[in-house]
Amino acid sequence: MEMRQLRHFVAVVTEGTFTAAARAELIVQSALSTSIRNLERELGADLFDRTGRRVVLTEAGRALLPQARALLAGADAARDAVAAVTGLTTGRVSIGTIQTLTCVDLPAELALFHRRWPGIQVSVRDAPVDELYAGLRAGELDLAYLAPDAAELPDGLVEFASWHEELVLITAPGHRLARAGRTLIRDLAQESFIDFRAGTGLETAVRRLAAHCGLERRITCDVTQIGMLVALVRAGIGVAFVPRRIGEEAGLPCVRIRQPEPGRTVVLTGRGPRPRNPAATALIDHLTRCQGESPPDTRQEATQEADPRTPASTAPDFGA
Repeated sequence: MEMRQLRHFVAVVTEGTFTAAARAELIVQSALSTSIRNLERELGADLFDRTGRRVVLTEAGRALLPQARALLAGADAARDAVAAVTGLTTGRVSIGTIQTLTCVDLPAELALFHRRWPGIQVSVRDAPVDELYAGLRAGELDLAYLAPDAAELPDGLVEFASWHEELVLITAPGHRLARAGRTLIRDLAQESFIDFRAGTGLETAVRRLAAHCGLERRITCDVTQIGMLVALVRAGIGVAFVPRRIGEEAGLPCVRIRQPEPGRTVVLTGRGPRPRNPAATALIDHLTRCQGESPPDTRQEATQEADPRTPASTAPDFGA
């Protein structure tokens, strides 16, 4: 049974004759008659009594009519729903993010996106990197901001944009390094550290930095929420490596690390070069357009702050 056959059947009922129905459907009468005959053959019953000048529904035809109208209405509704999604008047998109995302002001960008496409529902999930990977593979997430543990993304995922984030050491205001502005890794051997737990992306970058420099950190606390990490640093329990903007927004001293300059790469990724979900495509276009408007690369800001004319008393970094 085809929707076209049901449409022809309803047209005969509505127009009263095969001739008028064929005219309304913009086909020749023989084609319409053949369509109805094929439908009757498939259903195993005559739908019209053809003995008079006007067609009359049989009992089988009367039973089919409300179902045919409902099916045609449902098909129209389905077409309208798809048209609405492809036209972005409605839809849904899911995006994941690491908790410590700072290279993009995601709430602000989603607010701009919502003003342009108010009918699209956006679902946001913050999670460890492994969970974001799993969500992308399972189709639960359309996009994700993450800090990859490896140089290459897993098979099936593509990179739409990337950023470099400089990591700094944040301390309590009264800490011995609070006004130093910069320090060497070897000067941190006696410090107590507050750390993110494994899988958060930030913890992986910090662990890699420490291993590269031979720093054996003494971990006082490990946490899973960046707000708790900042509060513990402020309380003087330990120091921590974080993206620069987190230290700035917390109002804590930000100490640059020299030799080497620590950092991590954050990528916006998804499945395939262009998602099938039109809402996801629109969000990718929006977020990649905003890449050029992201906070300046922290490496450039660090160069400016190293200006020897900067007084030592104002050396701590508060850059983005």
